[in-house]
Amino acid sequence: MAAPFAAAAHHSFAVFFDETRQIRIEGTVASFRFTNPHATIVLNVRGEDGRAQEWRVETNAPVVLQRRGWTRDSLKAGDRVVIDGWPSRDGRNYMRLRSATGADGRAIGAAPFSTNDD
Repeated sequence: MAAPFAAAAHHSFAVFFDETRQIRIEGTVASFRFTNPHATIVLNVRGEDGRAQEWRVETNAPVVLQRRGWTRDSLKAGDRVVIDGWPSRDGRNYMRLRSATGADGRAIGAAPFSTNDD
């Protein structure tokens, strides 16, 4: 019974994200969920109009993140970060992680991700 839900949760990169564009956002971490099938970061970002916006950043599965030096403690609520990645195709405040940098300018993790990392 759980198989259909698991299959629906894991999806193709190209279906949801625009691999021809990359964007950068900067903000404060609201939460970091280090769970399958994809870890997620919720970020509070100040928009061009000065208003707060909530962004959701999808990452790879925790096992892939761990191979790249991430842990469940890599990000904590309140951390300031810069996120680079691929925007959602539908224009929502949703993106796929390529790389993350802390407020100190240091990369989080060992290397950036690509569009075909599993």
